[in-house]
Amino acid sequence: MADAPVLDPAPAYALWAASYPAHAHNPLMHAEERAMLALMPSRLDGQRVVDAGCGSGRYLRHALARGATALVGVDLSAPMLSRAAASLVDAPAAASIALTEGDLAALPLPDASADVLLCGLAVGHVADLDGVLREFARVARKGAVLLVSDFHPVGSALGWQRDFRADGQRYAVRHTTHYYSHWHAACARAGLAIDAVAEPMLDPADIPAGARFDPVALNVPVALVMRLRRLAS
Repeated sequence: MADAPVLDPAPAYALWAASYPAHAHNPLMHAEERAMLALMPSRLDGQRVVDAGCGSGRYLRHALARGATALVGVDLSAPMLSRAAASLVDAPAAASIALTEGDLAALPLPDASADVLLCGLAVGHVADLDGVLREFARVARKGAVLLVSDFHPVGSALGWQRDFRADGQRYAVRHTTHYYSHWHAACARAGLAIDAVAEPMLDPADIPAGARFDPVALNVPVALVMRLRRLAS
């Protein structure tokens, strides 16, 4: 199959938003989500939760289910934020949810304003990993838990793309590969400790009958998931 045209994230998600669900909708996302939820605190009552790169609100919904009532979602795509707003209309009345447009490397949030920071499959949209992690560290309070996932570098090595279809056309979203060594060094520079790492693999049960996919994907990790902690200044 020929490579799809590669779009920068903003125009890509402007096209994709109309059909983007607020839940894991492919085998890779199911694998990533299982790992993220296993590392997430089981209860988030009283915690200020920030979802950086919140997209259609997938992890905001999970945070609500774990008791969070003070949540902020940030995303660079206004159409995706509209999808998130629609997906959160059934949120508990006690929940305070703010959705705001912004970049991962320049979050429109005050210093030390997050007890828990989530970022699912979004960091690869930004080339400057150091800049993103500095922002995460700035927004997180001392001792905060940060849960971050990205597509596994092995996927790039195998030629996989972050692709989607819109109006009958296949597109791919531009992605920068960040290796674990890059994460390790950038976290150290940002004052973040890596507390746990998961490299989930696909569950064959998540693959629809007759689906076309690279069979190698069953034998390699498909996501890199990390739990980070904000250290003292």
